[in-house]
Formats: sequence, C-alpha cells, structure tokens
Amino acid sequence: MRVIRDYIFVDEADKGASVAIGNFDGVHLGHQSVIDIARAEAERCDAPLGVLTFEPHPRAYFSTHFAPNAAPSAVPFRLMSAKARATRLEKLGVERLYQLNFNAALSALSPRDFAKNVIADGLGLCHVVVGSDFCFGKERKGTVEDLRAFGKEFGFGVTVAPLVTFEQGQVSSTSIRDALSDGRPRDAAAQLGHWHRIEGPVIGGEQRGRELGYPTANMSVDGLHLPKLGVYAVLVDILDGPFAGSYHGAASLGVRPMFGENTPNIETFIFDFTGDIYGANVSVALVEYLRPELKFDGLEALIVQMAADCDTARQILSDLE
Repeated sequence: MRVIRDYIFVDEADKGASVAIGNFDGVHLGHQSVIDIARAEAERCDAPLGVLTFEPHPRAYFSTHFAPNAAPSAVPFRLMSAKARATRLEKLGVERLYQLNFNAALSALSPRDFAKNVIADGLGLCHVVVGSDFCFGKERKGTVEDLRAFGKEFGFGVTVAPLVTFEQGQVSSTSIRDALSDGRPRDAAAQLGHWHRIEGPVIGGEQRGRELGYPTANMSVDGLHLPKLGVYAVLVDILDGPFAGSYHGAASLGVRPMFGENTPNIETFIFDFTGDIYGANVSVALVEYLRPELKFDGLEALIVQMAADCDTARQILSDLE
C-alpha cells in the first residue's frame, strides 16, 4: 500500500483511484461497507482501490486550534492511531492511502474547491464513495447532493453508501467507544468486524511485573480513547522482529493503583513467552473484560490475583480456537 500525504505534488501513477472518503476511525463495519463499494468501482474502472482520509483527525485539529463552531476538548477520542488505521486498511486490500495533512489551508477550502482542487485536479480520482451523512469543505457545508453535482461538473463518479445498522442501532465510532467504556469489547468487536486493538511499540517500564514473576510488554495509550480500566483477556500479535507471531495473554489497562498515581498505559503478560521485544511493534486485541483495577493489601495478594486472572484468560482464549 502506498501512502500519499499531499494532493498537489502527486505522481501520475498514484492518480485515478476509486476511493472511499472519511476519517475511518476504527475501520468498523460501516467503513468497510464504503470501502467494498469503492472496491467494486475500482474493478469496474480498472483502477487502484484507495482511501482518502486526513491526519490529524479534523476533530482533533479544530479542538487544538479553537476553530469557529468547534467545541474544544482535551479528552482523547480516537479508537486507533494513524499507523494502526493504515495497518487495518492495508489488510483490507487498500492500494492507495491518501492521508492528507489536515491544516488551515485544507480546512479553508470551500466544498467546490475541495471537489475541484483535491478530488479532480489534485488526485484525479475516477470515483468516490461516501456515507450518507458525509459533509465536506469549509465549516462542513458540502452535502452529498453537492458532491454528486460536483462529480458531474468535474468528471468523477459518486456513490452514496447507506449507513450500516446492528441490533442496537447505527454502527458508529461513538457507539463503539461507548461499548469499550462500559467494558464490553465483544460488543465493540461486533460493530468493528474485528477485535479492538491497541497498537504501538513496546516501551521501557519499571519492571515490576518481572519482579513479580509476570514480565509485561508495556505500551502507551496516549491520544487514544480509553476503554474501561482493568484486566482483560487479550490476543497479542508481535508485528516485527525475531519473535513476530500471534500469542495469547492477559493485560492490565490503567494507572496501577498499587503503585501510586500513574499515567495510563497497557501492560501485557504474554503466555508461555520468553524474549526481548523492547521496541517491537505489538498489537493487543481486547477480547474480554475480567475485572476492574484493584488496590491489594500487599504484593502476595496481587500475585495470587494475577495467577487467577491468567487462568481465566487462558480458558476464555482457548474457547476461541
């Protein structure tokens, strides 16, 4: 998959794709349905399959820059980092990821200028697919009806995909965040079409887990929406390095109340594993919430509980096979 971050200086080989447009936070079933329609159009037009998205996320950009009509918020909301999103999109067969830099210039484009300068002239897209609630251009004034009209004017096809629903309503990043906040990762996965994953490099920690007999792979959750804090049964994919592969484990997501006030992170104990994976990129899938974070009377009680957590996690994960 090729990643293109600019719409002005674009190689001819990277133009002409059929793309799905959106933020694709989580790459949930609704997003996947839009991508599937773009895939069908790509095959019809003999064009590459692409996704057009933005980085930073427009919501984060406006929160930071206090744009008009945008409510500033410091609470992280993203379900996945840009890198994790790219990993997921590549798995879906996306060949061109147009991850445009969302800045003052791009946000100031009128709907017509966005259609002409970005879609038609800049990227030369043959077809675009959007959700029925899609808005674009300065102050989100452009509608799907506007996009259809611009497509006819500038020579690109437009398909508006219906919203995807499930038993509780519309599939959305908001409802997925709600499920994760409630400690319901399986409900989140039902909307995502895959396990919710936290992805990133393994960083150094205070090695308390090693001292307790449970060495952990520590990862930052900075900038991400925090699922319910506590202990989870998890699936672990080490994405690179000599230990690349898939494993089972138990993870603690939170602030480690036994050891004072700490910045939230995720610490994963990988079952039946020995090896140095500092710096390796790891993807941790939350499968089932086991219990909340607790402050024990002493380390012995903590170790007993950790053993019980691992036994429970092993049983849950064995049932997936």
